[in-house]
Amino acid sequence: MFKRIDHLALTVRDRSKSISFYEEVLGFEKYHEHDVPIDAVEKIVYLKLGDTVLELIHIPNIIDQNNKGFHFCLESDNFQEDYKRLLDLGIKIDTEPHIAGAREVGEEKWKRVVVLGPDGEFIEFRGE
Repeated sequence: MFKRIDHLALTVRDRSKSISFYEEVLGFEKYHEHDVPIDAVEKIVYLKLGDTVLELIHIPNIIDQNNKGFHFCLESDNFQEDYKRLLDLGIKIDTEPHIAGAREVGEEKWKRVVVLGPDGEFIEFRGE
């Protein structure tokens, strides 16, 4: 039976800009990049944050972003500090911070916020 999600994938227009955003702003680290033998796709890049893997599919001439409606969520160990840091960096906010609603015991005070990545992708983060 399946045991976990191996990775999440996003399409991006500007590979360098996206790598910088995910590394410098969110703390991911690039660990692999390769060319792709498909016409529209230029490269595939893999980044890690802990045991989470994010795949960036670089399509420089993409006309319509396929990431709309999709999001992923990061858990913060200091919500207010992370939120302030993203504001200070000028990261666009899609959904202002609010109480998230507990899914499990221990999440009763958690907040959530949704920010926008370089290609307009939704990135949620939650925590106390």
